[in-house]
Amino acid sequence: MEKVQCNGTTICYVDQGQGEPIILLHGFCGSSAYWEQLLPHLPGYRLIVPDLRGHGRSDAPMGSYTIEQMADDVQLLMDELDIQKAVLLGHSLGGYITLSFAQRYASRLHGFGLIHSTGYPDSEEAKEKRVKAVSTIQGEGITSFVDNLVPGLFATDTEKLKPECIQRAKEIGYLTPPQGAIGAALAMRERPDRRDVLSASTLPILLVAGEKDALIPPERSFTTDHDNVTKVVIEGAGHMSMMEAPEKLGEAIVAYMKSLHAESE
Repeated sequence: MEKVQCNGTTICYVDQGQGEPIILLHGFCGSSAYWEQLLPHLPGYRLIVPDLRGHGRSDAPMGSYTIEQMADDVQLLMDELDIQKAVLLGHSLGGYITLSFAQRYASRLHGFGLIHSTGYPDSEEAKEKRVKAVSTIQGEGITSFVDNLVPGLFATDTEKLKPECIQRAKEIGYLTPPQGAIGAALAMRERPDRRDVLSASTLPILLVAGEKDALIPPERSFTTDHDNVTKVVIEGAGHMSMMEAPEKLGEAIVAYMKSLHAESE
């Protein structure tokens, strides 16, 4: 992996391929490795895949983070790589970061997308769960937390049909620094409602939902219905289509990318 300094924080990233840049942001307790099965299905593009602050090999400062701060990391990474414009696609937590980026740095985007993510803020119940997550990580450690978290990210059929996906997601999650998971959990807890970013944006938007996603079902992903919005449901997938159905997710992203060029012609 390569690395850059973003506001004093080291951000590690994968930079592979050539062509129009796509930046992929992973979810909570994930890393750039979440996308490893998807990348071969995106030929012909330059793929920038960072470990978010607090995750993977990137720095994990102590204290709470903000979604805005994590979006600023992405903007600084683009500056360091001399990327003026890109397509930004975020999974779950990465989607919350994507919305913050799109709200404040729209001029840096050709388009953006949410993959198993939403513009909704945390409900009061969800906020309580974030606090419990912090308590669990502090009291029992990251391994125990990840063991309980990961199975619920997948469709129930995945455990029978692709148990190796669940094991791989756990292995990735175990490498999350505890203070990084805590900082990101608190960032998600405090994020605002950004459904207005989706409804007001004139950029081409891709919304991907898993048919069997128990965390963020399609109706919570598909909150706007304008001509610039492409909606895709990945059949049989839960919250982790990049592992459960990477070829289907790849097809959706490639079709979206091709549509960007068609609109510009």
